[in-house]
Amino acid sequence: MAEVSSIEKSTIRKISLRLIPFLMLCYFFSMLDRTNIGVASLTMNADVGLSAAAYGLGGSLFFVAYFLFEVPSNLALQKFGARRWMARIMITWGIVVILMALTRGPMSFYALRFLLGAAEAGFFPGIVLYLTYWYPARYRAQMVTVFSIANALSSFIGSPITASLMLADGFFGLKGWQWVFVGEGVPTVLLGIACFYVLVDRPETAGWLTDAEKGWLKTRLHDEAPKDHAVGHMPLGKLLRNPYVWALILVCSGASSTVAALGVWQPMLLKAFGMSDFAAGVINAIPYGVAAALMIFWSISSDRTGERRWHTALPLFAVALGFVGVFFADGSLILTVVMLSVIMLAYQAFKGPFWAFSSQVLSPTTAAAGIAAINGTSNLIAGGMVALVGKVQEGTGSVMLGLMPLILLCAAGGLLALFLGRPPKPAAVVEVGA
Repeated sequence: MAEVSSIEKSTIRKISLRLIPFLMLCYFFSMLDRTNIGVASLTMNADVGLSAAAYGLGGSLFFVAYFLFEVPSNLALQKFGARRWMARIMITWGIVVILMALTRGPMSFYALRFLLGAAEAGFFPGIVLYLTYWYPARYRAQMVTVFSIANALSSFIGSPITASLMLADGFFGLKGWQWVFVGEGVPTVLLGIACFYVLVDRPETAGWLTDAEKGWLKTRLHDEAPKDHAVGHMPLGKLLRNPYVWALILVCSGASSTVAALGVWQPMLLKAFGMSDFAAGVINAIPYGVAAALMIFWSISSDRTGERRWHTALPLFAVALGFVGVFFADGSLILTVVMLSVIMLAYQAFKGPFWAFSSQVLSPTTAAAGIAAINGTSNLIAGGMVALVGKVQEGTGSVMLGLMPLILLCAAGGLLALFLGRPPKPAAVVEVGA
């Protein structure tokens, strides 16, 4: 790695201190508000009359809405700026989370989960896009991963928090699962308001950077931009049909399906060992804690070497092997938790290298829509997987059997990542699908 100059150090330090902690806090509540349904369902489903299939369908409707509104949301962020658009996203999704406390049956559950997906759509891909405005390629995998630590922390810290809120059952006449949604939705609304004061749309308008630091960043981003992109400038309709974009979607689908399925079903899988709701919520946090502690090292390796191919594929293979281990854990709680920790660590390690690679192959004019399309469509596939787990569980009585299709999806994604990551021949660097 080349020597880092003093101007580079000061610029990256200022950007990181200003943006990353706040974005991590926002993402923490994003994932907490998305996955708290897993712990809340331990009593909510019986209270409002949700079958396993109805619960799985409601979980998947979140991803349908997420898919439908993802690309428009990222294009709106590009037009209106991150400060205003991120505030809009967080305020609306926080309000919907609070309204989840009003769930009375399958239809209201379906409607509110759909609205939650529509409100939150564009948050994660918007942040991935936003970080490309501020960080050179040398730092992107690390920063996406540092930002994504909030994902793991949302379950490591969030699961006990959610489990604790469940203990407020009966307070002010509300059920414990209702307090989960109220207690975790209100902070999200407050963070949305804070976006107006913390975020800055572009480096050139950042009053906390000196002119020299702005000049260095502008020059660095310009100089390192690829002269050719695997996915070059093209109309939105053609971009959404581009085979390279669809290949990236399939690579991402295994990882997205993994976290979606575990977020919804992992607490139930653990409770099947006969533990209490609170104990299931606490043990549910262990795999996420392991991931939060170790995931950053993989992205540092990817950034230092500039290698994205194997750093993307190997975590997907590890996820597949982890699910095999869960399937053959043979009723052992310790082995199950170990395998779930392997899966979650691998999932989190995947994100930094993958999104750094994706932001490099998409041209600046297609990055907003392309990143959103990859994330949104992979989440839609993930929603289908969540519903499939519900169907299989209801038919077989086993959550683990429902998780088995993820093995094939992750293994196929890993193989495809190796194929996509091959350096193209000079003559082959063209606009795919043009």
